Amino acid sequence: MGHDHPHRPPLDACCGACAPAHDEPHDHHDHAHDHAGGGAGTPRLAAALLLAIVAELVGHVVPDTLPWRGLGLAVAGAAIWLAGFDVYKAGLAALRRGRLNIAALMTVAVTGAFAIGQWPEAAMVMALYAIAEAIEARAVGRARRAIQGLLAMAPEVASLRRPDGSWASVPVSEVGVGATLRVKPGERVPLDGRVSAGSSSIDQAPVTGESIPVDKGVGDAVFAGTINAWGTLEIEVTAPASDSTLARIIHAVEQAQATRAPTQGFVERFAAVYTPAVFAVALAVALLGPWLAGWTWLAAIYKALVLLVIACPCALVISTPVSIVSGLAAAARRGILIKGGIHLEAARRLKAVALDKTGTLTEGRPTLVAWSVLDAGADAARIEHVAAALASHSDHPVSRAIAAGLAPNRVEARDFRAIAGRGVEAAVEGARYVLGNHRLIEERGQCSAALEARLKAHEEAGRTVTLLAGDDGVLALFAVADTLKPHAREAVESLRALGIEPVLLSGDNQATAAAVAREAGIAEARGNLLPQDKLDAVEALRRAHGPTAMTGDGINDAPALARADIGIAMGAAGTDIAMEAADIVVMNDDLRRIAETVRLSRATHAVLWQNIVLALGIKGVFLLLAIAGGATMWMAVFADMGASLLVVANGLRLLGKAGRD
Repeated sequence: MGHDHPHRPPLDACCGACAPAHDEPHDHHDHAHDHAGGGAGTPRLAAALLLAIVAELVGHVVPDTLPWRGLGLAVAGAAIWLAGFDVYKAGLAALRRGRLNIAALMTVAVTGAFAIGQWPEAAMVMALYAIAEAIEARAVGRARRAIQGLLAMAPEVASLRRPDGSWASVPVSEVGVGATLRVKPGERVPLDGRVSAGSSSIDQAPVTGESIPVDKGVGDAVFAGTINAWGTLEIEVTAPASDSTLARIIHAVEQAQATRAPTQGFVERFAAVYTPAVFAVALAVALLGPWLAGWTWLAAIYKALVLLVIACPCALVISTPVSIVSGLAAAARRGILIKGGIHLEAARRLKAVALDKTGTLTEGRPTLVAWSVLDAGADAARIEHVAAALASHSDHPVSRAIAAGLAPNRVEARDFRAIAGRGVEAAVEGARYVLGNHRLIEERGQCSAALEARLKAHEEAGRTVTLLAGDDGVLALFAVADTLKPHAREAVESLRALGIEPVLLSGDNQATAAAVAREAGIAEARGNLLPQDKLDAVEALRRAHGPTAMTGDGINDAPALARADIGIAMGAAGTDIAMEAADIVVMNDDLRRIAETVRLSRATHAVLWQNIVLALGIKGVFLLLAIAGGATMWMAVFADMGASLLVVANGLRLLGKAGRD
């Protein structure tokens, strides 16, 4: 599995990224100034545009006399200074170090145009360039704000219970683990915690992407930034503000934004060669044009300068990071935490997904799914009460599931006794009863061929069977199973529709694994797998199908999550180890998010290449026009910044994926 490495921030430095990838660390700061709009506010840009218009009027309308020409030069110089001060500063710094970036291109082009007497165009080019860069920076900021806006969802203060029992509002940064907070209806939960008193519904959409509020009671976990619907809750804090689930999501996405996706790396390597090549071509046009094409020296230099402006790779370089960050933001809004652009791009190639059973495909807790009375003459209601009375005395998960699934017991069990590895025994209204497994009934000599057939049918369906028996024989059968999650079958069908083969991997027995797979619509199931076996199964799937994802939630899934091409962890019930090993975390455990991630990956890849083709295509057309003499410097700046704004707008379309899927 590939690993990203920290790199320069992809958006803040987008047009400076055309420098070679091996620049020294001290170059990174200068990238922030490669945008013309970096330090120019709206009033300053408006003044620069107004002065550029005045310079154009002076250059083309008033008489060509020395005083007017001097005034025009002064006005043009003021416009260039107002709009291009940051560009010149960054451009000169880059040229001193031998780096050829967008700022260096604009510095050479505008200075050259001014020097050969084209000062009206030089002023207008710099003003338009700076305005377009400012618009672009604002548009790119939308993708960043889509994640940073999550920070505002966590309150800055919390209602804390003091030792004397009174309540006080304190900054969340001062609240420690173990403190008790009060959250009233309509308020946001300030910190991660567990409900210690009260009940309510919580809107968890900011963290998990779930659209329906989740009921919460004593003992249930709540997340910072989520919204309390109707009841007052008291919450015991389980994590400080700096380590809340919301804070970890934001930190992980920001780290992901700071890593380069494969396409972005390709574009930056291409730009590192492309930009010096453009300088070389422009220099050749300026020096060889008079000799080969019969141009005047001024005409040749002007064409070379136009060529520089048209060919600057800003649109090309910004095309990838804005798309990647928009895709990461769209995923985060849906409760999908993707830990890097490399994983966002890789998801589109998946051919198989290995799914863990317990807690991933299933709920991860036993539930009473069926029960039946075996003695035709028995009172069903009384048998139900007897079974509930015995089950309620046991802490075994299967007994608890039976007790939860039956009507409340109206009879009292006395002389209760646990039978190790078998079940429980008690007296109810003077009669002795046992509630236990198949082995206990066999040992009591109460099995029959008909009962064995019933047991086999339930066991083949992946159910655990418990039997209620009295002195006269077996009275009832109770089937407990780990039930399939509500949308598991739909999720499997969505994966198959995308051409991805789902496979079930489980540490449970083969019969149970096969039964769950059939219910979910999965053709292949492998049971009795230890962690090493799961890892080997993932390797086998990679050889048989190609790129493979592993989806799980437990410690035993961590090795396979790390070995798979993409590891996907279920975040709501998942262990910290599984979430650390995974490349993608589904915060609400909804398996349908896997198919959504693949669709988003494919959409992101399509937008990436649309942007690359768009940027290069526009450049190519105007380069030919420039060489043929049909392009002016005005057209050059519109070609460059128009292409930049188009690719930014196209990349931002991915943000809409958060609301449509």
